[in-house]
Amino acid sequence: ICFIAFCLLVCLIGFIFADADFTLLWASLTGQRPGEKLKGLVVWITGASSGIGEELAYQLAKCGSRLILSARREDELHRVKRHCLETSELKDEDILVLPLDLLERRSHETKTKTVIGYFGHIDILINNGGRSQRSLFLETSVDVCQALMELNFFGTVSLTKQVLPHMTQRGRGSIVTVSSLFGLTAAPLATGASASKHALQGFFNSLRTELTDYPKILISTVCPGPVQSQIAKNAFTAEINKPPPTVGHLKRMPTDRCVRLMVVGISNGVKEMWISQQPMLLLYYTWQYAPTFAWSVSDRLGRKWVQNFKAGRVDSANLTKPKTS
Repeated sequence: ICFIAFCLLVCLIGFIFADADFTLLWASLTGQRPGEKLKGLVVWITGASSGIGEELAYQLAKCGSRLILSARREDELHRVKRHCLETSELKDEDILVLPLDLLERRSHETKTKTVIGYFGHIDILINNGGRSQRSLFLETSVDVCQALMELNFFGTVSLTKQVLPHMTQRGRGSIVTVSSLFGLTAAPLATGASASKHALQGFFNSLRTELTDYPKILISTVCPGPVQSQIAKNAFTAEINKPPPTVGHLKRMPTDRCVRLMVVGISNGVKEMWISQQPMLLLYYTWQYAPTFAWSVSDRLGRKWVQNFKAGRVDSANLTKPKTS
C-alpha cells in the first residue's frame, strides 16, 4: 500500500509540472531519438514562414531531414531556409522553398507533383497552415466562419488528398496535422476556429481507421495549447478584413519546447499529442475523463473570458475580473 501511495504521489507531482500528455512524455524519456529516426527523411511543412512551422523547420534541419517549406510569403520562406542552412549540415539542394496557398486547392496537385519530382518521394507531411479567431459569434459574419473552414479544414484535407495516395503506394509515410486545444474543448471567442479544428479531429480520426491495411502509415494530430507564435496577430475577427486587437501578456509555452515534443511524437508514432502547460493540460484531461465537470469549469471560464473581451481587455484569457470605472 505504501509503495502504491508513493507511486501515485510521484505521478501527481509529475503531472503538476507536466507540459504534455503522459504518452508523449514517456516517449520523450524512453523512445527513439529524433536525430536517429528522422535523418534523411523528406518532410513537407505548411505554414513554415513563422511560429510552429518555422521552428519545425529549424529542429528538423538539425535532425538531418530534407525539407519542403511552404507558405504564402516566399520571402519569409527563404529567410527560414537561410537560417536552416546556417544552423545545420544540410546543403542548399536539401531544402525546397515552395510557395503554397491552402485556399488555392486546384494548385495542390501540381505542388505535390513538384515535390515528388524534386525529392522522389514524401516521407512526412506536416499540415501546420491555418488561422485562429478572436470574436464573439453574435458579432461575427458567417463569412468569417466559412473562411476558417475553407482554410483550416478544406485546405488541409485537399493537400492530404494529394499526398496520401503517394504514401499508400509506397506503403509508408506520416501525415501530421496541427490541430489545437480548440479541437478538443469548448473555446469562447473562437466558434469558427473551434469548429474547423473539431472537423480536423473527426476527419483524421476517421481516416486513421480507414488505413488499418497500411500499418506503416501514421496519422497523427497535435493539439497544442497557448504557444508563443504569430497566430494571435493573424487571427480573424468579426469581419474578414478587420485586424485583431494587440494581444497582451499571456503565459504561453515556448515554441521550441512545443516543437521539440512534436518532433519526439512524430519519431515515436504517437497518434495524438496534447501539448500545453498547466492549467490548460489539466483541462484536456478533464474534458477526456470528466466531461460533465469540464462543462461546469468551461462555463465559468467562458463567462470571464467574454466579460473581459467586452470590457476591452486585449488579453481576454486573463481570468481576473475586468476593471470597472
